[in-house]
Amino acid sequence: MEVPYNQINKFSKLVIDYVNEDKNIKPFINHFPTLENFEKQIIEKQNHPINRVLLREVLKEQNANFTLSKKTKNNIDTILNKNTFTITTGHQLCLFTGPLYFIYKIITAINLSQQLEEKYPKNNFIPVFWMATEDHDFKEINHINLFGKKIAWNSKQFGAVGSMRLEGFDAVIKALKSVLGNSQNAQKLIQLFENAYLKQNKLADATRYLVNELFGKHGLVILDGDDKRLKTQFIPIIKKDILESGFVNTIKESSEDLAKDYKVQAHVRDVNFFRLSEKKRELIKGGITENEIAKNPEQFSPNVLMRPLYQETILPNVAYIGGGGEIAYWMQLKSAFEQENIPFPILLLRNSALLISEKQWRKFESFGFNIENIFLEESQLHKKYVQNQFSDGFSLHNEIATFNKIFNTISEKTADKGLLSTIKAEQQKQLKSLHKLEEKLLQSEKKKHENALNQISKIKKQLFPNNGLQERFDNFTSFYLNHGENFIEILQAELNPLAPNFVILPLQ
Repeated sequence: MEVPYNQINKFSKLVIDYVNEDKNIKPFINHFPTLENFEKQIIEKQNHPINRVLLREVLKEQNANFTLSKKTKNNIDTILNKNTFTITTGHQLCLFTGPLYFIYKIITAINLSQQLEEKYPKNNFIPVFWMATEDHDFKEINHINLFGKKIAWNSKQFGAVGSMRLEGFDAVIKALKSVLGNSQNAQKLIQLFENAYLKQNKLADATRYLVNELFGKHGLVILDGDDKRLKTQFIPIIKKDILESGFVNTIKESSEDLAKDYKVQAHVRDVNFFRLSEKKRELIKGGITENEIAKNPEQFSPNVLMRPLYQETILPNVAYIGGGGEIAYWMQLKSAFEQENIPFPILLLRNSALLISEKQWRKFESFGFNIENIFLEESQLHKKYVQNQFSDGFSLHNEIATFNKIFNTISEKTADKGLLSTIKAEQQKQLKSLHKLEEKLLQSEKKKHENALNQISKIKKQLFPNNGLQERFDNFTSFYLNHGENFIEILQAELNPLAPNFVILPLQ
């Protein structure tokens, strides 16, 4: 089942306007994400030079120590063809893939690639996962939430997370085992995670192994942008930003225009690169020479606003798939792309979904709710349930209407206009008392249905942890335990990348 984003109250105005193709969004994008618009995007990207030979070489080397599917190998080789394009998504190196939306991003990329292959059979489309190995926010990625428990990797390492060695991971796997249990699917997961985190050297390797095992058969290609040869192609932009602050005015102006209607996601700096060392990722505050950049481009790590430019410089990319926040900061950048004559890709909001078990749904339905009601606040659900226990609805609505009619009649009969304000004030006073009485009656009825209301609250908390979307909190492992390898296939079958709606997916 699909529900429009504007009915969920969890998405920004920018996201809602974007999926609805609002005219206010158009100045900040190239094309809206429709199958037909990809034809224009393909032509634009085809005319932009990409070093395909180098890209293929880097991909082959980065994946040399991993077992790739025939489809992924073919996709890497196909990059040499001028009619091959990439569909890219990316994310931080979250432990065990982190929240569910990590999975949704990749499935969206895979599904979109397949749809474009069908629509434009003369071209090839490759799903790409960009590993954010240069990120340094370890606290964001060092844990997962599983069955109400937080499982974390505690490490004192610093710097880019991709380079962190997997020291002390035995304890993490041990903690995970205690939660997952001993079922057949649990054993498969444990083996998968042990191979990823106990048999690889660095977090980047572990993430590559894990993602490849989960999605490799679908042809997913995994790329680490932290490569000297790739960054060499980016040297002109690195120099322009660090030595000339060449993007600050352009991006600032676009951001200010965007801020007239929407919340701006990222702050532009005079310099939008970090300097990488073995143990640090530091903001650049000056003192960098042109020669340093030319000699060691790998030392310069783009921030959130420069990474899109880097990505589109080295990839034959026609679409980027991201969450609402990512789409927002990409929109700050269209003028910067134009400044550098780099085609701005189609932005596609990743699929979002709520996974609900058959048991949860049957229980929820037994309380008299329909599926759309699941997005109501807990207090609203309680009120609705109690009201549903009465044939005419538990409300003083009719009484209040009668009360208002009486006061309106009194006002009409009043010849002294000076009394009207007094009558109105008394009316509001009495209405306030009636609403308070209604609330007290409701609370009294709630006590009679305490057990049912507790069950409603339990389901609501299960589906919306911390009152947020499930996809931003829960890990895929809890669903894999029930569905095994079929879980990925279920999601792939149900998520349509070009359908601008939130998906509610019942699982047996």
